[in-house]
Amino acid sequence: MSSLNRREMLRLGGYGAAAAILSTAASSSVLPSLVAPASPDPLAPLAPRPQPAQVLTPSAPGGIDPQLFARAKAALDTHKVWPRDTMAVVDFSKPSNEERFYVVNLQSGEVEAHRVAHGRGSDPDHSGFVERFSNDFGSYASSSGAYLSGDYYDGKYGLSMKVRGLDWSNFNAEPRAIVIHNAWYAEDDMIPIHGKLGRSEGCFAMSRKSQYDVMRRIAGGRMIYADKLA
Repeated sequence: MSSLNRREMLRLGGYGAAAAILSTAASSSVLPSLVAPASPDPLAPLAPRPQPAQVLTPSAPGGIDPQLFARAKAALDTHKVWPRDTMAVVDFSKPSNEERFYVVNLQSGEVEAHRVAHGRGSDPDHSGFVERFSNDFGSYASSSGAYLSGDYYDGKYGLSMKVRGLDWSNFNAEPRAIVIHNAWYAEDDMIPIHGKLGRSEGCFAMSRKSQYDVMRRIAGGRMIYADKLA
């Protein structure tokens, strides 16, 4: 019995020695790295530097200039216009022979584009391009800025729609009688003959078909934003 205990003690002693050896080996491989980290490998590839966030160009539906559309959306918020389903954007950077009066469905992104005349005071040489804006009485010029659609009325050109200017650049629109109406000089058949539309006295003059399509879509205090970028 005593010899058996002796053998058992020797066996246990062997396990203890082996454990001590393993413990020493583990310490020699782990502890130095904890005390003094290894120097970086000079030939290792460098970690990529974080890149600045990409600046995305604001999107715009239906070919509208993104910057102009962004201005129109900002005006919608600035003036706290309540109807948010539809608005119109007029790009007076384009000539009058191009479709530049955009009616935008803000929910679906659908866009309808129409030709529109500008004021003769904005284009004294009748080049087809807007050269300047004015809010002054007697200027016969188009005005830039945000408008609200107003009431229908029967005027010189038949059924027309009043608009109200919301900015310092167009607050005289209503007393100047700036409206949406149709006119013979804004019909599409002016383009093959003259290469451009005729000029209004500052009103948004359109073909009869375009005028009715536009008024139907933007009636009820919806916003019209008109401007040029260059």
